[in-house]
Amino acid sequence: MRFIAITLITIIIFTFSLPIVGHANPSVSANNAVLIEQSTGRILFDKNAHEKQNIASITKIMTAIVAIESGKMNELATASERAVFTEGSSIYLKQGEKMVVEDLVYGLMLRSGNDAAVTIAEHVGGSEEGFVYLMNEKAKWLGMDNTHFDNPHGLDSETHYSSAYDMALLMRYAMQDKEFQKITGTKSYKSDNREYSWKNKNKLLTVYYKYCTGGKTGFTKQTGRTLVSTATKDGMDLIAVTLDAPDDWRDHMQMYEWGFKNFDMKPLSGQGIINIPISPEESTKGYIHDDATYPLKDGEMESIRIETLSIELSLPGEEHIVGKQLVYLNEQQIMEVAIFQEDVPNTEETFFSNLISIVKQIFKVG
Repeated sequence: MRFIAITLITIIIFTFSLPIVGHANPSVSANNAVLIEQSTGRILFDKNAHEKQNIASITKIMTAIVAIESGKMNELATASERAVFTEGSSIYLKQGEKMVVEDLVYGLMLRSGNDAAVTIAEHVGGSEEGFVYLMNEKAKWLGMDNTHFDNPHGLDSETHYSSAYDMALLMRYAMQDKEFQKITGTKSYKSDNREYSWKNKNKLLTVYYKYCTGGKTGFTKQTGRTLVSTATKDGMDLIAVTLDAPDDWRDHMQMYEWGFKNFDMKPLSGQGIINIPISPEESTKGYIHDDATYPLKDGEMESIRIETLSIELSLPGEEHIVGKQLVYLNEQQIMEVAIFQEDVPNTEETFFSNLISIVKQIFKVG
């Protein structure tokens, strides 16, 4: 008996001391899930990501971004009877109560107020139906092909649906807006209309995961738990979405840790002057403004190929584009980088300018 016990203990110790090999996908409880890198949109992991499903209150991400882009955030909105009696989660508006739209958006995102959603919709869209039209038009513009909204709050409806991937697309777009970033990343907020603060329901942000930067929760009995979240670590920004996920907090943390461990942002095209081939005997120079990076796994850099092409394109109010770099991974195009008309600094002049600046700092010359 003692021999068997020692043998079992030895096996357990040996097993758990072995390094994890390979890039096994994370295990998630969700029926539908996706993990993408924010700046490029590359899908790092997916599970039934394009299936149409009920989405519950993560709908409110679209409500929030449409409200922010309306330019009406500083206006007062009045809560109607329809808004006040909307079922589900609430910020407890009273009929006729006036609240600044900005505060309503905080109540929408942090406390998932359905009454806030309808009040925003009626004020920004003229009616709830008018606002829903704006939501669907925005979805079409973003390429959310498996999405249709019936309302601004996410209560269940047969024709109110989206997919994990579409919601990741939406979050990727919304996170480009500084005001949305601020709101979704806020842990607690107090409206002038309230004597108490609203605490964010997103426990990834407030409790569980220090790298989380924002997100939106959702739940109905029919739909189950839904969650969209964002996280940043080591210069990489990720977006995770789960639908019908009994263990969504853990799902997101596991996806994030897997993503951060297995992918790194690699430079593929650097800022600076570049030669553009015009013919086998002739080339011209162009300029790339910014470094281009892409999330890659170990070994993928060997499968990267870059093709530089000469083009002629003038955009209104933009610099003259003289070329582009096409970046391929395993012969599939993953990125296109614009090359602008050469903007070469005078290196001699720059050298002496820097030297004079240093001398002035040393001798405190004004």
